Amino acid sequence: MEGAHGKRVAQRQQMSNNSSITQFLLLAFADTRELQLLHFGLFLGIYLAALLANGLIITTIACDHRLHTPMYFFLLNLSVLDLGSLSITVPQSMANSLWDTRTVSYAVCIAQVFLFAFLVRAEFSLLTVMSYDRYVAICKPLHYGTLLGSRACVHMAAAAWGSGFLYALLHTANTFSLPLCQGNAVDQFFREIPQILKLSCSDSYLREAGLLVVSSCLAFGCFLFIVVSYMKIFRAVLRIPSEQGRHKAFSTCLPHLAVVSLFVSTAMFAYLKPPSISSPVMDLVVSVLYSVVPPAVNALIYSMRNQELKDALWKLAHGTLFP
Repeated sequence: MEGAHGKRVAQRQQMSNNSSITQFLLLAFADTRELQLLHFGLFLGIYLAALLANGLIITTIACDHRLHTPMYFFLLNLSVLDLGSLSITVPQSMANSLWDTRTVSYAVCIAQVFLFAFLVRAEFSLLTVMSYDRYVAICKPLHYGTLLGSRACVHMAAAAWGSGFLYALLHTANTFSLPLCQGNAVDQFFREIPQILKLSCSDSYLREAGLLVVSSCLAFGCFLFIVVSYMKIFRAVLRIPSEQGRHKAFSTCLPHLAVVSLFVSTAMFAYLKPPSISSPVMDLVVSVLYSVVPPAVNALIYSMRNQELKDALWKLAHGTLFP
């Protein structure tokens, strides 16, 4: 009895320590100064390239009236989300390497967890909406203007952003209401909900874990919707008689499919990889693969495969340099 009482007292003391946590410690990319500066340079190059590519896409779509269509409206939203998610993780990581620090304040941690969850969830919802856009455009072209009018597009984009906000608000509030009994060291180069849950008491995180399971089921439903949409799209494309028609249809679908595949595959590998291959270095590499690589290369994928967008980019560049 005394042992059980002492254990409960110790646990309450640990739980009360949650309120005294003022900062978190992040996982460093390297211990030597040379490697830290190398990490800073690589991330700086990636961030500037993504900033330029997504900025060009946003500017081109906004300025070229020929691109004021549902597909490019959603692409503009995707570029904004990609820039946001990169800006949440990469600059902080670069600053930590440049100044050789691992600490981040409690308030900044909450803000980053909320914003990253918000942007990632909104992006996946938007990718689901974009698959519906491609399905209607190819499988029901006569109804495209009716089903995807300007008002409908705004409502769908707002629903994607809104779902991300509600997801982030619910999970962030629930996660940081849990007592943190396992210290303040985060095994990640940025803060996210699963890493914070590892710091909570073993019997206190089940509520948030249950919410994550429900959210994962909803995400799987979105993924299933995308898969079914593309099965119908490919079946419709293969029935197009002309080779030129099939090529044009594929050219508008393949970039989106590539972006979805990269987003889903890296996230699934990060969260579902077997514990036997888990290590600090492996976890760090995987976290970069799913949090940095997809938003950094999405603009490149769309620019390379979309001739209409490339023509508009060239027209914008030529008009800017040679007015």
